[in-house]
Amino acid sequence: MNLISVQSRVGDAARGELVLSYDSLQQAKRLVKIVVGFTLLLLGVIMLVTPGPGVVVIGFGLALLAAEFVWAQRLLNRLKAQGDRLKAEGNRLRQVILPSSAPKG
Repeated sequence: MNLISVQSRVGDAARGELVLSYDSLQQAKRLVKIVVGFTLLLLGVIMLVTPGPGVVVIGFGLALLAAEFVWAQRLLNRLKAQGDRLKAEGNRLRQVILPSSAPKG
């Protein structure tokens, strides 16, 4: 075995360790996102029955979880659509009640 092949093996091992540590870092980030997402989701549900911005916290939790889970992405899309419907209904009611304060555009 010559010096070049030994250096090559050392280089391969170092790259392998680098890839392993990168994968481990990615897995750790994913785990943190999932734990924080579920924690926010749980806190948001609790805030629905106690004082606090429950729907907003649920939205943040779903936004974190949507990066990892398809079901969270679907729920987040439904929450956004419901928010858009509520906004449109609020604008319509504002036009009926106070025609002069209707939003422009």
